[in-house]
Amino acid sequence: MGFGTSVLLIAVGAILKWAITASVSGISLQTVGVILMVCGVLLLVLSLIFWAPWSGGRRDVVMRDPRYYDREPLR
Repeated sequence: MGFGTSVLLIAVGAILKWAITASVSGISLQTVGVILMVCGVLLLVLSLIFWAPWSGGRRDVVMRDPRYYDREPLR
């Protein structure tokens, strides 16, 4: 579960909250929509926090070996 699932939960929650006008006995569709949107936002924040260390881009480590230079290394 990650970014796509959280966006799906937010979208379904928004549809239930603002687009559905039907009523169901014993359950409030608007409340279910709000709950789904809150869960979607929490999942989105958690997935962004979890994946933040891996999204820093490419980090190259340059190791310099003096054997590959033409001149003597500085000491």
